[in-house]
Amino acid sequence: MAEVAALDRLIETEASALGFDLVRVALFGKGDERTLQVMAERPDTRQLTIDDCADLSRRISDVLDKLEEEGRDPIEGAYRLEVSSPGIDRPLTRLSDYTDWAGHEAKLTLDAPLDGQKQFRGEIESVTGEDVAIRNRTGSVATVPFARIVDAKLVLTDKLIAATVPLSIEGADEEEIEAEESE
Repeated sequence: MAEVAALDRLIETEASALGFDLVRVALFGKGDERTLQVMAERPDTRQLTIDDCADLSRRISDVLDKLEEEGRDPIEGAYRLEVSSPGIDRPLTRLSDYTDWAGHEAKLTLDAPLDGQKQFRGEIESVTGEDVAIRNRTGSVATVPFARIVDAKLVLTDKLIAATVPLSIEGADEEEIEAEESE
């Protein structure tokens, strides 16, 4: 079985070489149905184009193929490589993500209950040291240690949509017109 931390370091090197920030590396599934999922983004736009995904995918594939040829394959057996942008309802994997997305709604799951609660949903209030403050709908604020968060992602809201600008909408008008004409 592959060590995700080693894969993370290897893939981060390739993403950085292209000027991308690595958001997440995950290996999931069983047998020949495993997927190596890589999410990255451009630091200035927080997105990747299709060409960016293809470039990163090729770099990762080349490195993994070379390691396999050398007998040092970090992933035994078959798997699919999936490279993408984190998307609008992105996972929150780094402490800096909580600072960057303060004011937006998120869902967090902890490794074990904190004050009787394992899941939190609310607006990211702030980050202090290694703690994330999240305000729920009733207005109470929970302070959650970052190290205890095992899964977190932004919640798709109108506010998040308004804050997320696509890299390019070029051609969107033409596609909309073509779709209307074919109806």
